[in-house]
Amino acid sequence: MGAFRRLVRRLTETDEERLEATVKEWAASVPDTVRIADAPSRQQVRLAAVVRRTSFVPAEGHESLEAVLSDGTGDVTAVWTGRRGIRGLTLGKRMVLEGVLVDSPSGRRMVNPAFEFAT
Repeated sequence: MGAFRRLVRRLTETDEERLEATVKEWAASVPDTVRIADAPSRQQVRLAAVVRRTSFVPAEGHESLEAVLSDGTGDVTAVWTGRRGIRGLTLGKRMVLEGVLVDSPSGRRMVNPAFEFAT
């Protein structure tokens, strides 16, 4: 009966739910990282997440590149100041970020994090 339930659940889940489960499973498998939902604020953390959205924020003298990343438990916005782009930063790209996570009115943010692309 368990196989039948899994089949029914698989047939009724949305693409977004399936993607979130895949991302959550991958992020949990990356060593020495914490989940976004469990990450403490104002401390150095290492996160594994997937790029969901990127944007360039133009401002005179203060332009920045922003990427919203998710690990299936929550979202974080990575902000790189003074940058227009990062080669290889595309939607769906897996990344490992390291930096200080802060809570702001617009959500959790990490400014100028160190990063590496994951496979």
